[in-house]
Amino acid sequence: MRWRSSGLSLFLLLSIFVLKSATELRICAYNVQKFDSAKASNERLMHYLKLVLTRCDISLLQHVVDPDGQAIEKLLSVLNRGSDRYEEYDYEAVASESLGNSPDDKQKYVFIYRMQTVNMTGQYQYRSQQSFVREPFVVRFQSKNASIGEFILVPLHSEPSKAVQEINKLYDVFVEVSKKWNNTNVMFLGDFHASCAYVKRSDRKNIQLFMKSEFSWLIRNREDTTVTDATSCAYDRIVVHGEPFLRAIKPFSAKVFDLGAEFKMSRSEVVQLSDHYPVEVVLKSSALCLQATPLLSLISASVILWSFLSAL
Repeated sequence: MRWRSSGLSLFLLLSIFVLKSATELRICAYNVQKFDSAKASNERLMHYLKLVLTRCDISLLQHVVDPDGQAIEKLLSVLNRGSDRYEEYDYEAVASESLGNSPDDKQKYVFIYRMQTVNMTGQYQYRSQQSFVREPFVVRFQSKNASIGEFILVPLHSEPSKAVQEINKLYDVFVEVSKKWNNTNVMFLGDFHASCAYVKRSDRKNIQLFMKSEFSWLIRNREDTTVTDATSCAYDRIVVHGEPFLRAIKPFSAKVFDLGAEFKMSRSEVVQLSDHYPVEVVLKSSALCLQATPLLSLISASVILWSFLSAL
């Protein structure tokens, strides 16, 4: 009886932990530095990129140079290939057209997402070449587990020399897409070049996302999102709008992901993949699960107490 009671208590406690962790949602952004067919054909680099992306429910890839879509097709093939992971997911991609003013530097925004955890419910190409070199490709997702439900992701890979102006113009994108979809749960993410020489402290007064209190910058100004020792800059950022979205963020989950340390990669291997680190944030589990957790905790505590009294 004592073993069965203890076993039941342990099971309930583990159930609480698994329920909470399994329903969280991880969103990542990664400047993959000229991801093209040549890079997609490098099996070693693709192995490491797969390790990075399979940690995330949604990944924004930037600097994708893939006019015919073959590089992303190869990446999806690698992601959806069977492996020895405990849980398998199916991955899908949604991509912008090739964007940019120069024929030699056309880039795509690409979102890779787990079909089991999110639905892609809308996409919209923002149009204003006067404001952006690579206009944001905006995507709306609906989470099957996260507490925020439906939310909008706005990517930006800024032109370094125009970083201040482009980051400032993200507010115009916010106004347009939040009205279009009647949803203010908006997250901005990507390589903003929002640090060092491109965006100085004195420039922040000219950026509405910095000046308006309803926007929260989750990757701090003192972080280093670059790989090489030559730079220490918070170029890559994640910004959310509004108190509801901020409350949906798991505390202290916004961070720079050091894939070199995590996957035992050499510095040269990391740099071959990109000179940027990915950034990420975790959304809390759904309200239903969060409400259920205290009840399960109470049941578990009662079973533990009952087990203790039975053993007397």
